[in-house]
Order: sequence, then structure tokens, then C-alpha cells
Amino acid sequence: MRILQLHCDSIEYVPTKKEIKSAEEIDPKPEKIDEVVVAFVAVEEGDDSSVGQKAISEIKESMNKVGCKRLLLYPYAHLSSTLAAPSTALSILKEMESSASDIEVSRAPFGWTKSYKVQVKGHPLAENSKVITKGSSEEKTSDALKSESKIKSYWYILTPDGNMSEMSDFNFSKYPNLEVLSKYEAAKKRSVDEPPPHVLLMKKLAIADYEPASDSGNMRFFPNGRLIKSLIERYVTDRVRDYGGYEVETPIMYDSHHPSMESYFNRFPARQYNINSEGKKLFLRFAACFGQFLMANDFQLSYKNLPYRLYELTRYSFRREQSGELVGLRRLRAFTMPDCHAFCKDMPQAIEELKVRFDLSKSVIKELGIDESDYEMAIRFTEDFYNENKSLIQQMVQKHGKPVLVEMWKEKFFYFVLKWEFNYIDNLGKASALSTDQIDVENGDRYGIKFIDEHNASQHPIILHNSPSGAIERVIYAILEKAAMDSKKGKKPELPLWLAPTQVRIIPLKEEFLDFSQKLSQKISDKEIRVDIDDRNESIGKRIREAEKEWIRYIIVIGEKEVASSNLSIRDRMTGQTTDVSFDDFVNKIKEDTKGKPFSKLNVPLYLSKRPQIMV
Repeated sequence: MRILQLHCDSIEYVPTKKEIKSAEEIDPKPEKIDEVVVAFVAVEEGDDSSVGQKAISEIKESMNKVGCKRLLLYPYAHLSSTLAAPSTALSILKEMESSASDIEVSRAPFGWTKSYKVQVKGHPLAENSKVITKGSSEEKTSDALKSESKIKSYWYILTPDGNMSEMSDFNFSKYPNLEVLSKYEAAKKRSVDEPPPHVLLMKKLAIADYEPASDSGNMRFFPNGRLIKSLIERYVTDRVRDYGGYEVETPIMYDSHHPSMESYFNRFPARQYNINSEGKKLFLRFAACFGQFLMANDFQLSYKNLPYRLYELTRYSFRREQSGELVGLRRLRAFTMPDCHAFCKDMPQAIEELKVRFDLSKSVIKELGIDESDYEMAIRFTEDFYNENKSLIQQMVQKHGKPVLVEMWKEKFFYFVLKWEFNYIDNLGKASALSTDQIDVENGDRYGIKFIDEHNASQHPIILHNSPSGAIERVIYAILEKAAMDSKKGKKPELPLWLAPTQVRIIPLKEEFLDFSQKLSQKISDKEIRVDIDDRNESIGKRIREAEKEWIRYIIVIGEKEVASSNLSIRDRMTGQTTDVSFDDFVNKIKEDTKGKPFSKLNVPLYLSKRPQIMV
């Protein structure tokens, strides 16, 4: 049995015609139900009464979590290609309905084509899917995942002066966010109980939204969101290329029975998407590692080539995160990850390369609009690595400039001996890793990657795994969460100017000034500045207010005075002041604020009257 479950403000449906001969005999009339959980159900071959009972039990359990007592069972054959016989399906649906007598339950008619309109709520538990079978309905968990849950971690706080104390003994009074990170990591609770502020903002600013027709954790990006996302992608890629990364492209799916893959799964716990095709069991990649490692296996490398750096911006990487963990842009099942691997000849070279990439990551994350005060650092290592490389770890903490969370393992469990990460702490006290790097001592051997050393002997490289920014979607999440935090503090929320979908808005007072406004917009656009025109028949006050709500930094109102002047009258949203400046000075100010960042043209119609309204 397959179920798509939605927590809705309302659903309206109308039976239109019988789809099968055995359809229920009903009086087709419109139905509307408010505040309801809708379970779209496809009954499959082999399903029986026990499957229906298990399904209704799980549905009711999730309804308790969202506090809803009204259920609509909605027969929905489109979820499966292996449907049960109609008589069996209807019988099981009726049993499910009668088994839910302790709540308010109804059922849409079976065997009918129906038109429907549904309004889904915006919280992270509002959408989920289930596959119920006669066996366990729980997701199969790999041995590595089971082992990970049992691994023993020792938690410490390491200060820039080199002092390492047990986490329970550290005074967090001056470091509240570090305390949040420490408790979050030690508890390993990733699920969310309410949507964080960025979820509302990503919809309000028409950046992204949930895609109900896809699997949970797969988002859709509107034109504004695609613009922001592409600019961040380009910026991070440019920085990695400048650092020395060589960009490649690799497949998104691999044979899970390839020898190196089976070995990797035993060491890297991940929940992957699986696909069966032509007798092969394939999986969708959850990182760029596989493709880059298999590619490096075909290289003839010398120690003179090392460190050698391969880079890919994966669009997309896939991880089947647990449904309760999925929320907005913070944790997804499909995400864009800049992934750069450096192949190093030995540990000393790997350590020097790690230092370079640490500086790169600090710079990238700052230029993306996330300051050092916005994130906390965690560093994880084996006890042996720490004892042999204390100076390296202390240098990194000193560069970070404040205490960091340490997770230490008595023995090596993963393929890496060290991993560091920058964690953004959001408005709900959840931590999310952004920049990260790892020292991998296993996969050179596992994937048969070799180089010839100074003595003409074959060796396996040490591999570093770096994402200088972390997932692109998670960067947007952090920027929006930071804006929400600013708003709480009484500051005006904003996007970094280089990421603003519209940087300048021109508002003509009357239609007679539209031609002048169009020529001015072209002049501004020619300077690689995103500008649009609010030509709608609305009051000037309303148009200015709406520009403010869209977080547009600069507003130019055009009337008789402005047409006659050689200067521009610029309203700055962040200061609330209007000043007269020359065209060149205005352009130079924007250029200075966006210096070193990529540019992309406006990704919506120039005139607001030409834009559709996005209903979110």
C-alpha cells in the first residue's frame, strides 16, 4: 500500500464520472472539508486486512503529532502501477474507515474520476509518504547506520589557548550558540516540531516552496530562487577554480554491487534512493565522491601532480533523510553540493592542504553573507590523530578565534580521521553544517587510486573532502534565518545586494513618465544592475510599501521633478532616507557593494504588470 499524506487547511473535490465499472453508486456532489489530514491511498497487489490496519495505525499516529482529528481517505490509483483488484481495494479501504471510528473519518468515493483543490499547510510535518507492506513498514537500515547509532563519542570544548575540557565542565555563559550546538550534537535529535522562520520567508519572497507532486525534501525554485541559487553556485565554483580545483561532471547513479560501492556503504552510513533497472540495483549518489574517485582511478598520477584537486557542483545529491527531519531548505533529500576532493601524497601534504582549504572556506562563507558570529565550529577526530597532530588542531581553533565543540572517538569508525565543519544556529536552536572538510585515509585504497612516489613505488593517496560553502540550499536557509533574526532584533531584514532578485525598482508617478522610466532602466541594466519597473495602476504609497516587502534596496520614484533633474532621487530601504545623487555615483555605490561577485540578468519580466502572481 502506498500513501501520500497531507495535513490541509481544506480540500474540495467533486466526483465527475465513473472510472471503472465497479465504481461505488453515489450521488456525485461537491464536498469541502476543513482542517483535515488527507490520505491519498493506493491499495496494491498482495495487500490484505493486516496492511490496512497497519496503515490506519500509522496515519493516526502521525495525526496525533500534528494535532488533527479529522481524516479523509482518498482512493488514488496513480501512486502505484501494481494495483490490487478493485473489489479487494474497496474492501480494505472500508475496513480502514471503520477502524478509525475514534476520530472523524470520511472516504472519497471509490472508482470515480474526481476534480479536487487542496490547500496544504506549511509546516514540516504537513507532507509525508508511506509504503506499508505485510512485513515491517520501517525503512531498511544499513549495518553502517545501525553501527553509527552505537558508536561512543567523547565530547569536549577546545579553546583557542589549547585548553580542552569536558563539555559538561565548560562555562557556556559567554557562548550561548556553542552551548546550543553542543546539546544539539550530543543529543543527535534532527527532527523538528515547528517550521523555522525561513520557511515563511522563502515563500513570501517567492524563492522556493515544497513540491507536493515529488518526494518530500525535493523543492521547487521560482525565478527569484533560481536566480539566487545560480549566483551562489557560480560564486562558489569561481572560488574553487581560483583555488586550483578542476571542474568535472559525473553520473548521478551508480551500481550498488560495484565492489568499491559495497565496501563504501559499509563505512559510510547513508540512506540512499534505490532504483532497479535491467537487473541492476542502482542508487542515486549522495555525494560526488564516487564519480570523482572512479575518475581518479583512471589517472596516471605522479607525486609531482599532487595535490590534485577535482571539483563538481552536484545538481543534485540525494539522501533519503527521515521525514521528521525535513524542513524548508535546511535539510533536503535532493540538494546542490559543491564537492572538492584533493588527492595528497602523504599526511604532511594533506595537513598543509587542509589549512589552505580551511582559509578558503572561511572566506567563502563570509562573502556569502554569513559572519563568524553567525556560526560555531565543530571538529571531530580519533584520539590517535589528535595526539599526533595537536598543533594542527590548535591552529585551526586559533584561526576560528573562539571555543569549538570537539567529538573524539577512541577508535576509527569512519573512513576519515578528522572532520571539521561550520554550523549555523537557527532561530529554533537547530544546528546545520555549512562548510566542511575531512581527511580520508581509506578510499584511495578502496577505489584503487594510485600515484608513483619519489622512489618509483606505487602508493595510495590521502583524500580530502571539502565543501567550502556546504549545500547551496542550506546557504539560502542560513541567509534567510539570519534575516529573520535581524528582524527580531528590530533591524530591517535584507538579502546581500548581489543576491537580491531586484536591486533597483523604478516607480513612475504617472503613465506619461513610463517612457523615461524605461530608458532609465535600460541605462541602469547596461551597467549590470538588476532593475525593474512598477507600472501598475496603484497608489505611489502602495507601490513603495510593496517594494519594501520585497526587500528591494533602492527605489527611484519618477515624476516631473526627476525627469527634469540631472540627478537621481534614490530611496534607500535600509536607511529610510532619500538622497539626490548622480547616475555615476549611484552605479559606483552598487558596484562597490557587489564587487567580486557574479552578475545575472533579471529573471522576471521588466514590468510588474506583466508578472503572474505566485500563490504560496
